[in-house]
Amino acid sequence: MATASVAFKSREDHRKQLELEEARKAGLAPAEVDEDGKEINPHIPQYMSSAPWYLNAERPSLKHQRKWKSDPNYTKSWYDRGAKIFQAEKYRKGACENCGAMTHDAKSCMERPRKKGAKWTSMHIAPDEKIETFELDYDGKRDRWNGYDASTYARVIERYEARDEARRKYLKEQQLKKLEEKNCKNDGEGGEVEKRVRTTGGGSTGTVRNLRIREDTAKYLLNLDVNSAYYDPKTRSMREDPLPDSDPNEKFYGGDNQYRQSGQALEFKQLNIHAWEAFDKGQDVHMQAAPSQAELLFRNYKVIKEKLKTKTKDTIMEKYGNAATEEDIPMELLLGQSERQVEYDRAGRIIKGMETSLPKSKYEEDVFINNHTTVWGSWWKDHQWGYKCCKQTIRNSYCTGAAGIEAAEAATDLMKSNIARKASEDAPAPPAEEKKHVTWGTDVPEDLVLDEKRLTEALKKEDERRREEKDERKRKYNVRWNDEVTAEEMEAYRMKRVHHDDPMKDFLN
Repeated sequence: MATASVAFKSREDHRKQLELEEARKAGLAPAEVDEDGKEINPHIPQYMSSAPWYLNAERPSLKHQRKWKSDPNYTKSWYDRGAKIFQAEKYRKGACENCGAMTHDAKSCMERPRKKGAKWTSMHIAPDEKIETFELDYDGKRDRWNGYDASTYARVIERYEARDEARRKYLKEQQLKKLEEKNCKNDGEGGEVEKRVRTTGGGSTGTVRNLRIREDTAKYLLNLDVNSAYYDPKTRSMREDPLPDSDPNEKFYGGDNQYRQSGQALEFKQLNIHAWEAFDKGQDVHMQAAPSQAELLFRNYKVIKEKLKTKTKDTIMEKYGNAATEEDIPMELLLGQSERQVEYDRAGRIIKGMETSLPKSKYEEDVFINNHTTVWGSWWKDHQWGYKCCKQTIRNSYCTGAAGIEAAEAATDLMKSNIARKASEDAPAPPAEEKKHVTWGTDVPEDLVLDEKRLTEALKKEDERRREEKDERKRKYNVRWNDEVTAEEMEAYRMKRVHHDDPMKDFLN
């Protein structure tokens, strides 16, 4: 049932209006009339005011349909986290056996389990926690931020501000460092900086250092000879010099090995070699895993080596003297001459004597064991590796030389001959002519013909003889024996004979 929506100035007016409506329903108060003096029927729904109820709280609303009175027992406070109320000096009966607090038991104790609890040691008794109980309203029970201290978020803000400040400081230092390096390079290498103006679109693209522009000739086009230096298209590298015969003062590119054998590349190569050798000798150093440690160890090694070299030199000079201070060093030693023979042509190019040496790895190479003259894996036969010197496929075996090769070949030939002989012996023999034997083992004549009538009579006699053998009472007193056996009687005996290995012998007759 809907009633007219009326705006009340206070809760007291609302209460009075409700009491008046109850009295009118009971007939104790006059009926309500409208502006025209007509009586208002409370059972007929009246219209709400023109303004929606949810737009303004001062206008007519449905607030009277809700429970707007709040319970004074409800609280909005929260637990005092970490608060302690009492600190005991000895264990009390009923307290936690682990820490000694009275506010919880040993099962609910949040302290680390002690080796001996406070119940037995009565030492380091934990203080009692502050226990509080709150009665929250409907909203308070479902407020996920209830009890949250907003001041704690200031720590998060301080941490982020400190990180941003450190980042800005680091970026500023990096910019200053790059600027200083750029100024140093401009002072020391001013001649190498140039403007790159030969671009596709024209104009300048800024300063560049030692970079090849696209209009320059590529390294693989410097020498189109097939037998010239090899160019690797995957890594874009050409290790050897593509133009070894040209004037070194005129060419600008001499191969990638020119950069590998000079400058910091040579130092880095020596650093790697030192790390390998130190690791082989038991040092826990790895160039890729700990490069700073490897570089520091290499620096210390060079310092110690230089000190030891100086000490050895001083010791020798003290013992034998220094002849270099008395006489001038010969010109041959000053020019660094040696006994190594190198041939040059008229233009000064090396012809012979400075061949490219093959690099050696850190693994052992050309190590011959057990009297072998070749390494394992130098010979391959029948999907097996072996030694080329003795053609053995058993690793770490003793070398037998040429005698072993001859013995192995002889054994192979003998094995092949044995296989051929075995194959000839296992060949099936030609089928022999099938002959039909009679019962007593003699050959059956080709013209032998059995009489069917005599054969039937012989079968009957054989059955009677077998029945007499089974029952001794049917045997006659006077027995006549005939030693003459015909072919039909032997055929009947063979047909009636029982084969003990026949699985169907029990089903005959």
